[in-house]
Amino acid sequence: MKLRPIGDRVVVKVIEQEEKTKGGIVLPDTAKEKPQQGRVIAVGAGRILDNGQKVPLEIKEGDRVIFAKYAGTEVKIEGEEYLILSERDILAVIEE
Repeated sequence: MKLRPIGDRVVVKVIEQEEKTKGGIVLPDTAKEKPQQGRVIAVGAGRILDNGQKVPLEIKEGDRVIFAKYAGTEVKIEGEEYLILSERDILAVIEE
């Protein structure tokens, strides 16, 4: 199954946070913060302005991004968890 986002939406595979601190302490699930990084899996066609003009997205498939903490909608498809969010909820692209 393939997800195809609509408009200015982006599908992101969330990158989980490390389970250990730098000092070697193992963090339980309750102590972990909500992840804010992910890899873009799919992008929509773009945002449509009020005058009908289509604006393409700046984000592309494969980008590693940082997004707002409580942004988007979590979905689970075929056992994999994804986040669908608007391009405006993406704060930055991590260039590797």
